[in-house]
Amino acid sequence: MIKAVVFDMDGLMIDTEKLLLRYWLEAAHNYGYDMRKEHALGIRSLAAKYAIPKLKAQLGEDFDYQKVRALRLKLMNEHIETYGLEEKPGLGKLLDYLKEHHYKTAVATATDLERTKRYLGSLNRLGYFDQIVCAAMVENGKPAPDIYLEAAARLDTDPRECMALEDSPNGIMAAYRAGLCPVMVPDLNGPDADTEKMLYRCVKDLAEVIPVLEEYNHV
Repeated sequence: MIKAVVFDMDGLMIDTEKLLLRYWLEAAHNYGYDMRKEHALGIRSLAAKYAIPKLKAQLGEDFDYQKVRALRLKLMNEHIETYGLEEKPGLGKLLDYLKEHHYKTAVATATDLERTKRYLGSLNRLGYFDQIVCAAMVENGKPAPDIYLEAAARLDTDPRECMALEDSPNGIMAAYRAGLCPVMVPDLNGPDADTEKMLYRCVKDLAEVIPVLEEYNHV
């Protein structure tokens, strides 16, 4: 039985991945680095300790991750302050269903705690979650399993009784390694062949998670 559902945030609940992509590229280009779409997509949900060597291998040893990231954060924050945030289709329907059926819920995100609370609070979704776990709270971020193991522990639920919802391959890998039931809701691109092998299901939006849960639990 699935008793808890653990959500990624960026690109899954909130339509921020397109902003991350746009402003990673803009920030990198500002400093003269030839970052392209595939480079930015490759570090989605990836902890800095993994993203830094990956980008240095692709863009050169002189790639200054922290400097580029700082500008990316500044540009992205300015955009959000001006235009606000959009939630992904089906989020409200799924959260209401989980609340009505007494599922435990958590967020497992690479985003820091302050921004996570601010983002979800701005959409009036913060109160739907029992726990929030951010990458800074565990030793290793995604694609390591730590963040999902921590979320399951905080929910006092066996990882095998938790469903993980993710939009990125790195997130799916983290959930799979932790022993959760991984369901992908693609955002900027679909699952590759390796990711497909780890999935329980791939659905087009968050509302479609409801029948997946009912199927799994034989409702």
